[in-house]
Amino acid sequence: MAEVETFQVGSMNVHFQPSKKYKTTTFVLQIKAPLEKGSAAARALLMQVLQAGTNNFPSRRAIRKHLDSLYGASFGGDVSKKGEQHFLTFFMEVPHEKFLQQEDEPLVKKALTFLTSALLEPVRENGTFKESIVYEEKQALKSKIKNIADDKVRYANGRLIEEMCKDETYGIHPYGSYDEVEALTTQDLEQAYESLLENDQFDLFITGPGKVDELTPVLNERKASFKSRAVKTSTTVNGSTNNGREVIEHQDLQQAKLHLGFRVPYTASDAEYATVLVANGIFGAFPHSKLFVNVREKESLAYYAASRYEPYKGLIFAMAGIGFEQFEKATKIMTEQLDALKAGDFTEDELTTTKLMIKNQILEQVDTARGNIDLMYQNVLTGRERSVEERVNEIDAVTREDVERVSKAIELDTVYLLTGKEERA
Repeated sequence: MAEVETFQVGSMNVHFQPSKKYKTTTFVLQIKAPLEKGSAAARALLMQVLQAGTNNFPSRRAIRKHLDSLYGASFGGDVSKKGEQHFLTFFMEVPHEKFLQQEDEPLVKKALTFLTSALLEPVRENGTFKESIVYEEKQALKSKIKNIADDKVRYANGRLIEEMCKDETYGIHPYGSYDEVEALTTQDLEQAYESLLENDQFDLFITGPGKVDELTPVLNERKASFKSRAVKTSTTVNGSTNNGREVIEHQDLQQAKLHLGFRVPYTASDAEYATVLVANGIFGAFPHSKLFVNVREKESLAYYAASRYEPYKGLIFAMAGIGFEQFEKATKIMTEQLDALKAGDFTEDELTTTKLMIKNQILEQVDTARGNIDLMYQNVLTGRERSVEERVNEIDAVTREDVERVSKAIELDTVYLLTGKEERA
């Protein structure tokens, strides 16, 4: 991969990485602000509305037609959180004209013009967002939130986070709540949009064939829209542990969901990051991991068993789908797998296989433009420049003693069980 060229356009940081690996140019615009209860729902709805129309293409249908004219370019957006930060993400991908026969003007220029117009030139009616679009997109966002509640694995993990972090901003869902979205007005959206343009941090990532000179004219035209200002940030706050507090919730289910939340005092910014990845890999991230082998295969307690590391907050989530009557036994066996890590009770084969799997994940990630950009943005967010080679070498360097040491710092915080109705529990 070529070096990343970073420069500023007003207050926006532009990260350009030329690459001959891809036949398309990929744009990802990351918009970062502190995660706050009062603004998450409005920002999430705003993201929906901004994708629904621009001055020149005032409907989703018009946008689709324009994307088709750009040889099937793709465009979309997402809302997420990393630690105590809230992210709105625009992404766009367009073929490079050097692989086409009949295109004179650079397609990347047309694509970047459209992408920035989605942010800066939303369709308006009487000087404000169109009521019809706001209504439609509000229904769509409420439907997304409802779908999370219908997906019991996602719901259980969300409820675990709410319980673990109820006194921390990380406990806020990036979409806000159903009721918060329902209560939003067009004026609320206008205020959220004004705050976004005035206060948020903008990072635009571009990778693909071609030269940055093709994009400079569009960026210069937009420079005035990204005024220099002090960007609001928030610091990740690690709450005190709940010492394994149990939370049990009953719904009409066919299968119970057991989710365990652990605190780990290391994030993606720390030197121990690679070691936590390996420790979590041995614990539950892969089919050969302890959770899968011992909880699912040996004991036949779970329909699935896995773990996930949240590297911007310092949390590990372990989860299993179990029978209603298996709560105590499954919890015991799941926590015993972490105890085994702390005691160094894992084989060289488990360590070697885990490191190999993680290195393969890294190499597969940079094979895609979006995956490569995600790693580039992690460097920005953590303030640690890690090349792909350095990431692989960090994994290789992790020792058995490193895994034991880091694992001993992992503490069980909350046990959450979503189970059947009282009479079936």
